Amino acid sequence: MELTNFHEDTLDQVYKAMSVSLCSNLPGQVMTSLMVRPPREGDESYPLFSEEQNGIFESLKRRASKLVDALNSMDGVSCNACEGAMYAFPKIDLPAGAIAAAEEKGLSPDTLYSLELLDATGICVVPGSGFGQEEGTNHLRTTFLPPENKMDEVIDRMAVFHKQFMEQYK
Repeated sequence: MELTNFHEDTLDQVYKAMSVSLCSNLPGQVMTSLMVRPPREGDESYPLFSEEQNGIFESLKRRASKLVDALNSMDGVSCNACEGAMYAFPKIDLPAGAIAAAEEKGLSPDTLYSLELLDATGICVVPGSGFGQEEGTNHLRTTFLPPENKMDEVIDRMAVFHKQFMEQYK
């Protein structure tokens, strides 16, 4: 940006204001410091921090387990337990009709499934073909990050869609 015909003091203030954006703001710096140096046992805030951290962790474990169990109960779906990431990678044995329909549309079968799931339910998953899956297999990447009180609803919508998809493309 170019400023002309401004008083020198004004230009100095504009320069100072623009320079502030070169560094993160104070709240951002404080939050970063807290993330890399959380409260330690003996600190006044440690009990609350520990309670919140454990609550979040336990909720994530429950959601992951609930999602994997639900996926494994669906026809033609198998999914390993989630370990370390916030994703599940279910394998889906798609019917020949789905594979043919995907070919006609110039899509991989898992992409067809993912797009139809998104259209029908608003649930966004990532086709496994984007991750270099083994030839002839179909996978999805999904997450268990919806709030815990919404997981049953998300799983129900997925299950209803899956059943309809499998029947449609028998």
